[in-house]
Amino acid sequence: MRRMGRGKTVLTGIVFFAALAVLLSLGTWQVQRLHWKEALLADIAERRVAAPVPLADIEAMAASGEDIEYRPVTVSGVFANNRERHFFATWQGQTGYYIYTPLQLADGRFLFVNRGFVPFEAKEPEMRKQGQLTGEQAVIGLARARLAEKPSSIVPDNDLAKNIFYWKDLDAMASSTGIAADRLVPFFVDAGDAPNPKGLPIGGVTQFDLPNNHLQYAVTWYGLAAALVGVALYALFRRKGDPAP
Repeated sequence: MRRMGRGKTVLTGIVFFAALAVLLSLGTWQVQRLHWKEALLADIAERRVAAPVPLADIEAMAASGEDIEYRPVTVSGVFANNRERHFFATWQGQTGYYIYTPLQLADGRFLFVNRGFVPFEAKEPEMRKQGQLTGEQAVIGLARARLAEKPSSIVPDNDLAKNIFYWKDLDAMASSTGIAADRLVPFFVDAGDAPNPKGLPIGGVTQFDLPNNHLQYAVTWYGLAAALVGVALYALFRRKGDPAP
């Protein structure tokens, strides 16, 4: 009987220390993620206020594997308004679309520019003819990386027939407008808030609200570890206080 009791005690101890190690490692991991996210947010804030650089500089960064997200860029070209794509979005409580229009560059390639938001009823170009800019245009905005895949299974599939995109599939945007892959700049640009004629599209819609809940998660895991230790100590002292059989 004593051997069985000792075996049970040893097993309980193993389970306790294993659970404690898991909780502490999860808490530490979240602290590491917190430092990483804070550094990332600081980097993004610094990028946003940097002077815009030519498109060629961003292309060189992308080609070398550097992070191009939110880097200010300047580019010029002619908008292919007849090839614009519509990305379902909400902006300041309104439902509508971001207008992604290919900008044809001097070398014949195309860069998809998120020109901004239009309300639901202004989806079709004829409803905002004044905003269909023609001729050579200069765009100052932020570089945005392409997505490798649909971000989540709950995101609807893009409806190419209706020209409604629910996630930024650059390849699908290009192929649905007849733009060949070798004529496509492999990332997006979000246009800045320079006003368009009659106010549409509304530029400067880039969102920077990256979630940072790692401190909360770390406190939760460390709190569970402390609670586990408290329960174990309580059980230990209670056992010592029990009269011997």
